Amino acid sequence: MADTLLQGLPVSALRSAAPLLLVLLGECLTQRVGRINLGVEGQMLVGAVAGYGVTAVSGQPWLGMVAGAAAGALLSAVYALLTVAARADQFASGLAVLMLGFGVSAYAGSGLVGLRIEGFALGAGGTTPTLWLAVALVPLIGLWLYGTRTGLVWRAVGESPPAASAAGITPWKVIVAGIAAGGVLSGLGGAALSIDHTRTWAEGMTAGRGLIAVGLVIVARWNPWLTLPAALLFGLAEALSLRLQAGGSAVPAHLLHTLPYLASLVVFAVTCARLKGGGGPEALRAVFAR
Repeated sequence: MADTLLQGLPVSALRSAAPLLLVLLGECLTQRVGRINLGVEGQMLVGAVAGYGVTAVSGQPWLGMVAGAAAGALLSAVYALLTVAARADQFASGLAVLMLGFGVSAYAGSGLVGLRIEGFALGAGGTTPTLWLAVALVPLIGLWLYGTRTGLVWRAVGESPPAASAAGITPWKVIVAGIAAGGVLSGLGGAALSIDHTRTWAEGMTAGRGLIAVGLVIVARWNPWLTLPAALLFGLAEALSLRLQAGGSAVPAHLLHTLPYLASLVVFAVTCARLKGGGGPEALRAVFAR
């Protein structure tokens, strides 16, 4: 039983983690410029429905991934408009974007329920292109954020927009770029979920992954390099949950479904207790101080 449970588990965990990892990287960049976007769940959903719909029509999963990224970016523009142009509350704006994404995706996806797509072909060991895309983006974004002048500018804005402005930087442009990057990656994550991970569309199929990503950014300490182990925490718990259900575990299925969220919540709580309110971009503290 134990051998069957563990066989192929690393790849299964990575496949489960890949959509969340993309969203986590995007939210990491958004929070690095001083914004907390609770709307990433909605951005994931519109990315999932746009990606699935385009793939179903065209038969091209990569085209679906591009459509998902574009849909996520478009919805993130609403959040940017509210928080940057209108200077609305970040949390209220994020929740509004979340609900908008949920409603739009449910309406747009009503005709996609039950449709089947081919998706991506499985590679060696059961891997898929979206898995490798998500993993490859970790060092690329990490090197960019910590090893380039532009990355330094983004981090400077996240620490202190007034100080960055005094240094000749235009903070609002950097903030909008950070929000847009989060939108693109959360849309990609949603598309990866529907096109590759589940190969189906269902209303609300993200099941809280976007909100989990917001919390796991803290677990990753706002560091792109640490997003992979943070996402793997969720992916491993989800893969184990599904295998236990398939193996006829005595634990009720409804309780097993909570395993990935419970594991993430425990690690999140422990991380917050250890950080004691520190460690993140300085501009984020001002959000909670209001």
